[in-house]
Amino acid sequence: MNISTKQKQFLKGLAHSLKPIVQLGNNGLTEGVIAEIDLALSHHELIKVKVPTDERDLKKSIIDAIVRETQAFQVQIIGHTVILYRPSEEQKIQLPKK
Repeated sequence: MNISTKQKQFLKGLAHSLKPIVQLGNNGLTEGVIAEIDLALSHHELIKVKVPTDERDLKKSIIDAIVRETQAFQVQIIGHTVILYRPSEEQKIQLPKK
C-alpha cells in the first residue's frame, strides 16, 4: 500500500484525538491481540496501538509483525504508540488525492 506524504499528514491529523484501542499486555503479541487489532482496523480503519516496551529492537519487531499480519500501513510511531491505517471495504475515511 502506497500513501503519499499529504495523505500521511491527513491521517496523522485524524489520529491525533484518538485513544489507543489495543494495548499489548505482559504476554506480548499473541494471536488474540492480532485478531483484536485486525477487528479494530476493519471497524475503524485508523487506530492506535500501545506497545509498552522500552527495548527499541523488540518494539520495532512487534510493530513490524503487527503490520505484516494485519496488512495495515504504519502511519507514525510516537513513543510507545503506533498509528495504523487499513482501508475497509466501505472506506469510511476519504483520503485526499495524491
